[in-house]
Amino acid sequence: MASDKYESRPDPVALLADLERAQRGRLKIFLGAAPGVGKTWEMLVAANHKHEAGMDVVVGLIETHGRAGTAEEIGPLEILPRIKIPYRGQILEEFDLDGALQRRPALLLVDELAHTNAPGLRHHKRWQDVQEILAAGIDVWTTLNVQHLESLNDPVARITGVRVAETIPDTVMDLANEIELIDLTPTELRTRLADGKIYQPDLANRALDGFFREGNLGALREMALRRVAQRVDKDVTSYMRARAIPGPWPASEKVLALVGPDASAVNVVRHAARLADTLRAPLVVFHAERPDEHNNAQQALDLAVQLGATVESTTMSDIVDTALDYATKHNITHIVVGRGEQHPWWRRIGRRRLGEVLTRQASAFTLHFVPVPAALPFRAKRAAPPVQFQSYLIVAAILGCVTLSGIGLRALLPQEAMGLIFTAVIAGAASIYGRNLGLATAVAAFLLWNFFFLPPIYTLSVSDPRDVVALIVFLIVGIVTGTLAGRVRIEAQTASARVEALRRISRFGQCFSRATTQLDLLHETASQAASITTAGIVMLSENGTLAMPITSPANITLDAAAYAAATWAFKNNIETGIGTATLPTVPWRFIPLRANNNPIGILGALPTAIPPEPLIQTLAALADQAAMALERVRLTVAAAQTEAREGSQKLRTALLSSLSHDLRTPLTAIRGASDTLAATGDALDAATRADLLASIGQNTERMVKFLSNITEMARVETGEINAKKERLKLIDVIEAAISRVAGALYAGVNMADDAAYVLGDAALLEQILVNCIDNAVKYAPPDSRIAISAQRQNTKVIITIADEGVGIPAADLPHIFDSFFRATRGDRVAPGTGLGLAIAKSFTEAMGGKISARSPRLDLPADGLPGTIISIELPAA
Repeated sequence: MASDKYESRPDPVALLADLERAQRGRLKIFLGAAPGVGKTWEMLVAANHKHEAGMDVVVGLIETHGRAGTAEEIGPLEILPRIKIPYRGQILEEFDLDGALQRRPALLLVDELAHTNAPGLRHHKRWQDVQEILAAGIDVWTTLNVQHLESLNDPVARITGVRVAETIPDTVMDLANEIELIDLTPTELRTRLADGKIYQPDLANRALDGFFREGNLGALREMALRRVAQRVDKDVTSYMRARAIPGPWPASEKVLALVGPDASAVNVVRHAARLADTLRAPLVVFHAERPDEHNNAQQALDLAVQLGATVESTTMSDIVDTALDYATKHNITHIVVGRGEQHPWWRRIGRRRLGEVLTRQASAFTLHFVPVPAALPFRAKRAAPPVQFQSYLIVAAILGCVTLSGIGLRALLPQEAMGLIFTAVIAGAASIYGRNLGLATAVAAFLLWNFFFLPPIYTLSVSDPRDVVALIVFLIVGIVTGTLAGRVRIEAQTASARVEALRRISRFGQCFSRATTQLDLLHETASQAASITTAGIVMLSENGTLAMPITSPANITLDAAAYAAATWAFKNNIETGIGTATLPTVPWRFIPLRANNNPIGILGALPTAIPPEPLIQTLAALADQAAMALERVRLTVAAAQTEAREGSQKLRTALLSSLSHDLRTPLTAIRGASDTLAATGDALDAATRADLLASIGQNTERMVKFLSNITEMARVETGEINAKKERLKLIDVIEAAISRVAGALYAGVNMADDAAYVLGDAALLEQILVNCIDNAVKYAPPDSRIAISAQRQNTKVIITIADEGVGIPAADLPHIFDSFFRATRGDRVAPGTGLGLAIAKSFTEAMGGKISARSPRLDLPADGLPGTIISIELPAA
């Protein structure tokens, strides 16, 4: 078995999950592959057994669908009354959630978990009702067909040709304490359907040739069986973790592929994928990162993602212990590993061979060893790092200083102390400059200690046998110290690279969040790619070809080979260029920008050499975030355009409606009066003729005012208004506005002494006041009072127009200044276009002011009309 150290204590996550389940009601789901398999009937049979045993069982809701056998099976169980919801001229009967919570039975039956509730209920879906019941500590039994799971919606649609509209999140099934599969063979289910036990005969015949075809039912049955098997496997794993039971338990098959930097990495993934496919088992690819490893591992990980495997990465240096710990905790049954390349004997000294170690320690697992392929595919060789002679000179100088100091202090320092000092130098050199220099320092220190400090000095011979042992121990300790210090350095570099990658990813998100346009986003993406490497380029797709190249630096261009690699990456949705298996001689690295797994463009980066894995991961993260940001900008633009089109359509509709009403009405009156005058003018008395002429004049003035509003709004929309900033005497403007509004001559004016002057445009302010006063006159009773006042507040003057009219509903207040909006005020429909207040708002803002409305007025009696106050805020002069 695997070592007990991998499961020394219960998993706290599993314990917490068990605790959370214990604190709520228990959920049992009767799962079926298709309608008619008998889920509801089985649930009722089991519920009656519970009732006979003395349990308080209540039927919250059962859908019998006209099946007499199902209705009879309810038997003596108490039925909770349904709530009646009026909807589109009919009455819908729905589950009474509040009634169930008030009744609080020990067990509640709620049929059809995926049902969508009628509008107006507390929750949109029935599974949300069930969640609330479980949270109240009530046990629930429910039914569900497998095709209602959200993750299976597309596969079910492809198999059956029917898109299921009502779905539930897969996480709802995770709430279930028990899942009981109700299974029938396709032949038996079709027989029940043909016998009329599921649908009426006319529907049954169509269903037999549609959804209930035998192939469809077989596929749905397999889906249901697999989903239940997955749940059972998850329950077994959770049970083992919560009780610290060492695994694996071979209840189901799981495959783990160990991927390293050797040449067989890709072969390991392919072999593991074939094994997992044969066993119908999930595949996990496990990888321990190292900053100095070759690019084989990254290619294997990319392949694993393409094959649908789960990728787990770690920075732990001991891949054997870490992998076995993971395999034990996740109940892995098969481990796939490469045999590894054969190295000369001197390179194998001190190294553990992975296969040998696994053979000794992983006896509880089935091991699969994949040989190194005989003919490896061409891979660009990583250039060997240049020898850092400067570091060797520095270490040599330190060793020389230590040796000279030791010779000078030979009388004070014993020879053993010099050995410890040399050991410290070895550890420091390996930690700073790496394992190779650490090993070289160990050999040099070994020779220096022997030559200068062990008798006989100045020779490499040793006279005392104890010194021979000391030398051998020193050499071994030096080599081990250098190796361990070098490994610590590598792990520190790996951790540092990961932290740097996370920092860069965080910076990507911050930079992309500031970009508001697609062009800004492309420039930012290219700039970030250049900051990681030496240059960056982004190209988006236009009509299936790459265009709009955005580069950083700006003078970068692609040659024919690089452009061909970029095009290939885009069309085939794969990475190309340096460090890949496709066109590796191209110095650029091209990564597709994907939206919904479809390429929308290409990100290119120009590294100085074959990029290491952390850099590749950072570029991939940049590409992912850039693609998401581009998609966000595209959706934002599309939403804005849609909103603008809808707004334009609404304005167009409102304008046409206004034109048809507010022009037709006065034109009809004018035509009627003119026809009357033309036909019987001589026969009419002078008073009647005067009334008809007055009617023509009033309606003509109404049309002129309407067209004037349309013209002013057009000026606002086109930005043709240039407001002046002049010192205006407010009382003169108010009096001019009052004189222009019929019915406002008796409006009261109250002005504070310090609010006599404002800064603004006289013509615009007069029109603002005219529109607001006219609005007050239209919606106030004939004998009511209109009050106009002005008060000073700091550097502002607040002008208010208060009426005693019908007021504005609270829901309409946010829209009262919108174009063509006319609030519903009682049962009155006053004449107008709905543009007056919109024009007043635009003119006010053009002068640097603000306008607002509030209703009801707090100073009016509560039993009267609510009234409205329009407030205009302008700079004081």
